[in-house]
Amino acid sequence: MTPTMIFDKIEAMLEKVQKAPRYTGGEMNTAVKAWDQAELRFAFCFPDTYEVAMSHLGMKILYAAINAQPWSLCERVCMPWVDMMTVMEQEQVPLFSLESRTPLDQFDVVGFTLQYEMSYSNVLAMLKLGGVPLRREQRAEDAPIIVAGGPCAFNPEPLADFIDAFMVGDGEEQIVELNRVILDSRKAGLSRLECLKRLAGVRGVYVPALYDVTYHEDGTIASFRPNCPEAPERVVKAIITDLDSAVYPEAIPVPYTEIIHDRIMLEIMRGCTRGCRFCEAGMLYRPVRERSLERLVELAAALEGATGYEEISLSSLSSGDYTCLAELIRELLKRMENKRVSISLPSLRLDSVLKESLEATQKERKTSLTFAPEAGTQRLRDVINKGVTEEDLMEKVSDAFQGGWSSVKLYFMMGLPTETYEDLDGIADLARKVVSAYFAVPKGQRAKGLRVTCSASVFVPKPFTPFQWEPQDTMAAVHEKQLYLREALKIKGVNFNYHESELSFLEACFARGDRRMGQVLLRAFEKGCMLDGWTEHFRYDLWREAFEEVGIDPAFYAYRRRDKDEILPWDFIDSGVTKAFLWREKEKADRAETTKDCRKGCNGCGLQRFKGVCKFCE
Repeated sequence: MTPTMIFDKIEAMLEKVQKAPRYTGGEMNTAVKAWDQAELRFAFCFPDTYEVAMSHLGMKILYAAINAQPWSLCERVCMPWVDMMTVMEQEQVPLFSLESRTPLDQFDVVGFTLQYEMSYSNVLAMLKLGGVPLRREQRAEDAPIIVAGGPCAFNPEPLADFIDAFMVGDGEEQIVELNRVILDSRKAGLSRLECLKRLAGVRGVYVPALYDVTYHEDGTIASFRPNCPEAPERVVKAIITDLDSAVYPEAIPVPYTEIIHDRIMLEIMRGCTRGCRFCEAGMLYRPVRERSLERLVELAAALEGATGYEEISLSSLSSGDYTCLAELIRELLKRMENKRVSISLPSLRLDSVLKESLEATQKERKTSLTFAPEAGTQRLRDVINKGVTEEDLMEKVSDAFQGGWSSVKLYFMMGLPTETYEDLDGIADLARKVVSAYFAVPKGQRAKGLRVTCSASVFVPKPFTPFQWEPQDTMAAVHEKQLYLREALKIKGVNFNYHESELSFLEACFARGDRRMGQVLLRAFEKGCMLDGWTEHFRYDLWREAFEEVGIDPAFYAYRRRDKDEILPWDFIDSGVTKAFLWREKEKADRAETTKDCRKGCNGCGLQRFKGVCKFCE
């Protein structure tokens, strides 16, 4: 089907769905390039709904990076909702891009961002809806090259049957090089396999077809080796060393409908030096790189002028660690004073220098402040190397309440290694103390409407963390702890949120899975699983059937403690952080010993092997 044919049908189709702006395109600041004038056409696929996709900063950065090249274009494709899928099936319309409404199978490259393991079924759904064969070996020579990147690409094996090439690491430069190799290969008339072999020479690119894996009788991996000379023994992640010179959009598409994060997102830094032992992002995105204050002010002005948004979010893994945070906020507020633009501070650590920042932002409307103690007792915070104390929390929360805030979110995890019920009691104790801190502010000076939200997610052992060897709590144990916490947190002014244990269980299976998990994924998709991240569509019963039908025990992936010398499915990827460092951190966790912040001296995580990459290693 041609774009013209889709254009002819789209108006009538949109009358049959609830949220038409998900599919219309045409937003302000979209990049619409002439299809016939682009030598390479890239479909950026986000395996979730439009509202989630348009809230993702990474997509906006790579969209700008590809469209900045005169020889390539990038168009967006999002996972349609069930009502639209029904209409597309009735009208026999394939999945199409937002910009030109071109079917997915007509692009040269189809790229997925992998932000969350439970979006994997959506990857298969989008390929099928777009007319692309699911398995990589079934694709014709002229079929699109299917690529994927994002944090979940650091363990690519569960999707190895479906993705032609994975991009590991920072993508701004890597994705342009990958596209160039694909374009040059096609111009040279090379076969699909030869093109993939060339892609294996790009830093951070993993091509599953070029590697073979064998297993022991007990199910553990016996060997993982390249099957051709073009494939490297280890895939080293791509690293952007200078954020100031890296591509960053100065104009972003402005949706016609409300999205999850409807604001300007300003990435002030990348990476984290803290070393929380449960945090995959904190390990994967090392080293820390900051954007200069001058560049950030320049970007903020450009983005505000191009979009008209009234909120700027200072985005990073730990915004409070940005060297010039208070100065940046003062400068932004000064520049935006007449435009009533507020500054939000997500992901604040409890021990960050915060008071001056809060005072600077109180001129504008107050948004909820988020803190992440992660655990209820100091012992468990030391186990996970959180590096903060109860005193830190109470000091910062008190500053917030005195500064005019009344809404605070506290993030915790349950099921962490060595956790006891005493640690759960500690969560309730912290919540009570936060409520008390609010009422300690004189009545006439505190904001009205106290709201303390405690969220407890289920611990999922992730690759490239010191806890990658640890088992997850069983679903029965998680459920028991959730009921216990629900009773303990029946405190006036406190709300308690928690995640479904079945979803976290599946997340653990895919996070630590090997290639055999692809069989489970395909079977579950064939049984109707998709949109698994949405509670109303998650069908754990079908996933359980899929495991049984392909003869794989999910407990092997989620509940099994890994041995030190076991070959892990992701061991062939070099994330910068060495396996030896992670094991040392695991042993320190067993002893509840902390490791200092990298800013206070190098801890030997492995980045010191790469000259000029980490300023704290030099």
